[in-house]
Amino acid sequence: MKSTVMAWVLGAAVSAIAATSAMAGTLEDVKQKGFLQCGVSQGLAGFSNPDSQNNWTGMDVDFCRAVAAAIFNDPSKVKFSPLSAKERFTALQSGEVDVLSRNSTWTMSRDTSLGLKFAGVMYYDGQGFMVRKSLGIDSALKLDGATVCTNTGTTTELNLADYFKANNMKYQVVAIEDANQVRQAYDEGRCDIFTTDQSGLYAERLSLKNPDDHMVLPEIISKEPLGPVVRQGDDAWFNVVKWTYYALLTAEEFGITQANVEDMAKTATNPEIKRILGSKNEDGSAAGFGTGIGLDEEWIVHIVKAVGNYGEVFERNVGANTPLKIARGKNALWNQGGLQYAPPIR
Repeated sequence: MKSTVMAWVLGAAVSAIAATSAMAGTLEDVKQKGFLQCGVSQGLAGFSNPDSQNNWTGMDVDFCRAVAAAIFNDPSKVKFSPLSAKERFTALQSGEVDVLSRNSTWTMSRDTSLGLKFAGVMYYDGQGFMVRKSLGIDSALKLDGATVCTNTGTTTELNLADYFKANNMKYQVVAIEDANQVRQAYDEGRCDIFTTDQSGLYAERLSLKNPDDHMVLPEIISKEPLGPVVRQGDDAWFNVVKWTYYALLTAEEFGITQANVEDMAKTATNPEIKRILGSKNEDGSAAGFGTGIGLDEEWIVHIVKAVGNYGEVFERNVGANTPLKIARGKNALWNQGGLQYAPPIR
């Protein structure tokens, strides 16, 4: 049985990789159809969430708008496909979406056996637990015997099993595919605990009937680097998506904002900033590197003008002045005590 399963897994992986190789040329395909098809969640406040008019907002949404701005100089040229955790990778593999920007964890198996490539870590996260305050539980180490709600098709199920086994605790799991139904099950009392990425717990808490009756426990039980994903076999497209992420970080590092980017592009004398913004040299030549990845020289100007820099994207969607009130923490820039670090644009 094990050999049969292994053969099936290897066959699926080879098929996926072969399929992705045949789909090379995503950048040209996107340009030709005139829009970017972006896979997002089915609704997660602060990351990818639609309103009643189907207008999408969130960090993951802004990232897709940044990619669209880099390509078209128009952040509106993007369409969003809401995907469950179970169907998200299949949708990307099949070409249903051009990029997946859906709070997805970068793991070795996903990076090597699914025919996918992660373009960066848009948000450093970790799995946590949410409980009702009435239970009087203040630590995840007191969860022995709990019933736990979570999503199927995610890393949370394995992390959950590992954590309870390592701490010699028992539990029962209520695993549901649709994220909204997981939250509903928890809210209705079908389980004692809700577990997912901690950022997701803060977001889901806002949608409960009585948010103040619930609390997120302090323990982080895993590493969850969340970021955009593309198919393997198309390095040109991978470069566009990857360097859009780095452009957001670089803009923040150099103090380039949505408010000042156009002025800086015209007046910058610092050669590094001129390279970043694709400003003209004294001899009239372009200083930037946009054409090297199939874009124009002002691609970063387009990005920042559309969505701001990484810090602006973070603060607008999940930061201190939003309902989520999430601190930058590990998602601060490298020179401010965080992990966000971009290679130089040169």
